[in-house]
Amino acid sequence: MNRDDLTLESLVMIAHGIARHFGSDCEVCIHDLQADDLEHTICYIINGHVSGRKIGDGASKIVLGTLEALKKGENVSDHLGYKTHTTDGRILKSSSVFLKDETGKYRFILGINHDMTNFINAQATLSSIVENFEAAEEDVYGQIPLSVNDLLENLIEQSVRIVGKTPALMTKDEKIKAIKFLQDAGAFLITKSGDKISQFFGISKFTLYSYIEQAKTVNE
Repeated sequence: MNRDDLTLESLVMIAHGIARHFGSDCEVCIHDLQADDLEHTICYIINGHVSGRKIGDGASKIVLGTLEALKKGENVSDHLGYKTHTTDGRILKSSSVFLKDETGKYRFILGINHDMTNFINAQATLSSIVENFEAAEEDVYGQIPLSVNDLLENLIEQSVRIVGKTPALMTKDEKIKAIKFLQDAGAFLITKSGDKISQFFGISKFTLYSYIEQAKTVNE
């Protein structure tokens, strides 16, 4: 086995590894830069359905450009992560890696063409969902509680945020406003919530019930 065969065998193994890693939407092909006919540079290809090509098909624009540069004695460098597209309009993320033989001459190009169309469509869908979510109503329902006690704690915290003051600094009307929020939110349906709420606002149970009645007429 000569050195070129060994290089090609290694490239084939690498090509299979890349294709296996990224799946059937990732085409990996090997171009032989010493091919006599530029219409037949592909000597190996996996997942050729991505571009519609097969073994024996011809050079891409990158291959032609590389050969032209080599003819002029110019240096060439790998092209990584550039955008291409298929004849039917699918978008590809492509990379071309140039490999030399034992004499230091460029002999092969390893081409990778990953079909990104589904990702792009999914990104557009997700962006639309996120945009709609960000434009949705503010998080008025707060944190999802683990228990009714957590729920009551959350509702009490929201009532304080609505008023904008701690209970010690609230006026009577502000406490009634907070209690109205709790009432509307169903806080008093929670067992023994009255005890906790009256204690939190520093009022008696009798005063709490009075505030509840007064809250019913607020903004009506």
